[in-house]
Amino acid sequence: MQNHHPLIVEFPKQKDKIHQLKISNAYFRRLAFEYEGVDKAIVRIEQGISPTSDDYLNTLKRERLALKDTILSLLKSV
Repeated sequence: MQNHHPLIVEFPKQKDKIHQLKISNAYFRRLAFEYEGVDKAIVRIEQGISPTSDDYLNTLKRERLALKDTILSLLKSV
C-alpha cells in the first residue's frame, strides 16, 4: 500500500507557513489543492483502485514533483 505525500509531511518544518499561506494566498491555495488532488490520484492508481497506464502514472508523478517544487519556492520566499 502506497502512502499519501501531504504537504505537511513533505515539509514538516513549514507546517505553520503552509497553513498561513493556504489562508492568505489564493495562488498558494490553488497549488496546494492541485498538489493534493494529484497525490490522491497517484495513490489510487498505485493501490489498483483507478487502473491506468504506467505512462500516465509517471506523468502524474512528474506533475506532483513540479507542483512540490513550486510550492517549496513559495515557502522559501515568505
